[in-house]
Amino acid sequence: MPYTTLAEMTDRYGASQLVSLTDRADVATGVIDTDVIDRALAGADALINGHLGGRYQLPMAETPPLVADLAQAITFWKLHIYEPGAKVKADFEAAMRTLRDISNGTVHLPIAGVEPAGTGTSGVQVTDRERPLTAANMKGLI
Repeated sequence: MPYTTLAEMTDRYGASQLVSLTDRADVATGVIDTDVIDRALAGADALINGHLGGRYQLPMAETPPLVADLAQAITFWKLHIYEPGAKVKADFEAAMRTLRDISNGTVHLPIAGVEPAGTGTSGVQVTDRERPLTAANMKGLI
């Protein structure tokens, strides 16, 4: 399940922006190329899954709004062939910082996490050997 959709991307960035970024045919068609969008969405999803996979159970039952926002920023960045504007670059860098924070555990998502791996023991175990020097066998030396 993708973290964002074409409809959400169109709502956030506008159809004209998406047409200008995706209509890469020799003769412009003036419509959004959904294959280009799908590749960018898949790339963004893979990047997000790579950061979230160690901390959260994937696939998610529902997408948190923060993850959808990150997916939109990353997808929009991936749609650019040439150097994107400063705002697009800043949004992408902020999304990557947030993903690192989620991966490190400083930002938490309201979804089920991965159970930490158990060691199979119930704690520290100590084996005590017999004491070679005791008060009884040291009698007469002290």
